[in-house]
Amino acid sequence: MSNPLEINAPEGTPFLEFTRVIDAPREAVFRAHTDPELVRQWLGPRSMEMTIDTYDARTGGEYRYTHQNAEGTYGFRGTFHTVREDYLVQTFEFDGWPDGVSLDTMRLVDLGDGRTRLEGRSVFLTVEERDGAVASGMAGGMEEGYQRLEELVGQPAR
Repeated sequence: MSNPLEINAPEGTPFLEFTRVIDAPREAVFRAHTDPELVRQWLGPRSMEMTIDTYDARTGGEYRYTHQNAEGTYGFRGTFHTVREDYLVQTFEFDGWPDGVSLDTMRLVDLGDGRTRLEGRSVFLTVEERDGAVASGMAGGMEEGYQRLEELVGQPAR
C-alpha cells in the first residue's frame, strides 16, 4: 500500500511543503532523482510520456524535459544548485507560466528501516504563483509520480 503524500500550502504564503515516505533506502531514492533514465520512468503522471533533453543532476547542472499526451506538450526546466545524497536544491520553471520560477528544496531522510522520508519545500515569487501551481492539479501529478517512484525502487511490504 502506498504511503500518503502530505501537502501543506498555508493561506497567504508563497510556499508549499510536502512530505512522503518511500518504502526504499535513501540511496535508491537519491539515484531515482538523479539518474535521467530512472527519472524518466517515474516523474509525472502515467498518462504522460516524458522526453528528457538534458538532465545533469549535479551541483551547477541543469535540466530540461517535456511531458506529452494527446492534449499537448508541457516543458519544464531548471538549474540544480545543490546535489547531495540527502539534500537537493533546484529551480523549477514551467514553460506555460512565463516568468514564474520556484526554488525547490528536498531532504531525503533515512528512516533507518529501509525507508526514506522526502521533505520538500517550494518557494514561489508570489502567493498568486503558488496558488496557481496548487490549482493546476500539481498534487495529483506529484502523488502519481511518487507512486511510480515507489514501484520503481520500493521494497516489499513489511
